[in-house]
Amino acid sequence: MNRKSRRIQEKADKKNGDRHHFASLGIHLSQLGDTKKAIRAFKSALKADPKFYPAHYNIGVLYQGSGKFNDAVASYQHALKIKPDYAEAYNNLGITLQALGRLDEGEASFTQAIAFKPDYAEAHYNLGVTHHELGKLEDSQASYTQAIALNPDYAEAHYNLGNTHKELGRLEEAEASYTQAIAFKPDFSEAHTNLGNTLKELFRLDEAEASLTQAIALNPNCAETHRSLGVTLQVMGRLNEAEASLMQAIALNPECAKAHRSLTLMKTYDAQDEQYSKMVELYLDKNISEEQRCHINFGLAKACEDLGDFEKAFAHYSEGNMLRKKILKYNINQDVELFKKIKSNHSRIISNSLEPDKLFKDPKPIFIVGMPRSGTTLVEQIISSHSKVTGAGELSFAPKFGAAIAKGSSELNYEAVQNFRARYLTKLMSVSKGNSIVTDKMPQNFLYLGLIASAFPEAKIVHVKRNSAAVCWSNYKQYFFSKYIGYCYAIDDVLSYYKMYENLMEFWENSLSKIIYNLDYERLIANQESETRQLINYLGLDWDEKCLSPQDNMRSVETASNLQVRKKVYQGSSQEWKRYEPFLNGRLDGLK
Repeated sequence: MNRKSRRIQEKADKKNGDRHHFASLGIHLSQLGDTKKAIRAFKSALKADPKFYPAHYNIGVLYQGSGKFNDAVASYQHALKIKPDYAEAYNNLGITLQALGRLDEGEASFTQAIAFKPDYAEAHYNLGVTHHELGKLEDSQASYTQAIALNPDYAEAHYNLGNTHKELGRLEEAEASYTQAIAFKPDFSEAHTNLGNTLKELFRLDEAEASLTQAIALNPNCAETHRSLGVTLQVMGRLNEAEASLMQAIALNPECAKAHRSLTLMKTYDAQDEQYSKMVELYLDKNISEEQRCHINFGLAKACEDLGDFEKAFAHYSEGNMLRKKILKYNINQDVELFKKIKSNHSRIISNSLEPDKLFKDPKPIFIVGMPRSGTTLVEQIISSHSKVTGAGELSFAPKFGAAIAKGSSELNYEAVQNFRARYLTKLMSVSKGNSIVTDKMPQNFLYLGLIASAFPEAKIVHVKRNSAAVCWSNYKQYFFSKYIGYCYAIDDVLSYYKMYENLMEFWENSLSKIIYNLDYERLIANQESETRQLINYLGLDWDEKCLSPQDNMRSVETASNLQVRKKVYQGSSQEWKRYEPFLNGRLDGLK
C-alpha cells in the first residue's frame, strides 16, 4: 500500500472509530436517561460520518420518546434517505406519524416496513392499530392475526384482536382473544377488564364480575374498571354494590362521564347533591371530549328531571343527542334502505319456508318484538316468571345469523333457512338453563319476522305496542349502549323510523300466514291479570300465578329498563312525555 492509500485508510479508520465511539456514547447516555447529551453524541457521530444512518435513527427514537414528533419524523426520514430499505425506521416513522394524527401516512410507512421485512411482527401489529383507528376493522383483524402468526405469544396483539372482534360484534371470538392475551400475560389488567365487559354482553354475568374483580385486584386505581363492575352489578340487581362501584369510579376519576351517567339512573337528585355539582362542573369544562360531554348531558338531563327543571333537562337531552348522532355518524337513509331491502326480499324467503312436521322443536323460542322502550322488558319479565320459561333477554342471534339472509345480501335457499334455524337453536340451547321454552326479547327482531316465521313455524311471536308518543320520546331521551340504534338521537329521525316500523309491522300482518300476538302495553298495565292470562293462554302454557308478580322475578336484566322492572307494574309512564310538550313544537302531537 502506497503512502497516499495508507493516509486514506488511516483517515477512514479514524472516521469509523469516531462515529462508533460517539454512537456508543449516545447509547450509554440514552440508557442513563440523559436525552440531550445523547442526541449531541449521535450528532457528533454524524459529523464524523454524515451517512451513518443508525445515528439518525437513534436521534429519531430520542425525539420520539421526548414527544418531539416532528423532529423525530425528520430524523427517520434522513435515515431512510441513506438506507431506503431500513424496515425499523419505517416502523418507527409510522408510530410517530400515528401520534401526529397522520394516519394515512402512518399506514403507508408500516406497509413499507413489512414490504422490506415481511416477518416483522411489530410492524404488522402497528399496521393493525392504524387500520383500527382508520375504521378498517377487517383489515385490522388481518394485521393482528398475521402478527400473532409470526409471534404466537404476542399478548398485546391478542388483546387488540379481541378489541376488533368486540367492535365487529363477534363476542365469542373476542372472548377467546382476551383469554389468550391473559394466558401469555396474566397481569394484563386491561385484558381482564375487556374480557369482563365481553362476558357481560354475552350475559355470563357471574364470570363477568369475576374478570372485572380480578382486573381491579391487578389495578385498583382504574376508574373505568370500577365503572364496568358497577354496570354489571346493576344488571345483576345488586344495586347498592353497583352504586358503590360507580361512586368509586368517580372518586378515582371525577371526569369519568360514563360513570356519572350510569349513576344518575340509580338516584333521585336534589339541588344539594354533590355528584350533581360535579357533573355541572364537568359540563362547564371546555376541554372535555365530545364523548364525555355527550354522557354528561344525558346525566344532567336525568338530574334536572328529578329537580323538576324540564326546560333545562330538554336542553341537555338535545345537546347529548346531537353529540351522540355526530359520534355515530348516523344517517336515516341507511335505515330507509334496510327496510326496503327486507320487504323486497320477503317473497324469496317465504318460498323457502321450512315444513313444520319435519322439524326438531326443542328449545322453542318466544320472540318478543316491538320498538325499543315499548314494554318488551316488562312482557319478558311476566312470561319468564313462569316456571317452564327461561328469559334470555336481548339475544343477538337472529340478526347475527339472519340479517344477511333477510336483506338479500347472502345466498338464499331452503338450506340457508335451515342453517339459520340450526345455528340459532344451538345458541338458544346454550342460554336455556334447562327449559324447553326460551324468550328472546330483542325488540328489533321485528325487522326479521319474515325470516323468523319461515324458519320457526312453531315459535310464538308477541308484538308489544305502546302509546307512540311515549315510545318516540322514550327513545329520544335514552342513551343506548348499542351503536346500531342511531335513529333515536334526533326527534325527526325517531318519528321517521317509527313510521317505517309501523309500516313494516302492517306488512308482516298482511303477508304472513302466522299469527302475531299484538299486546297493548297500556291495556296490560290497566288490566294486568286479564291481559296476562290471555297472553299465557296464547303461549300454550298452563297458568302460573307468579306471572302476576314480575317484580319478584330476580333474573338479571340487561336493558335500559332494568331498574323499572324491579318495581310493581304501575300506570302513568306513557304520559311522562307531556312534561316536555312545551319544548317539542308540536312534533309529537297527533301520535297515539
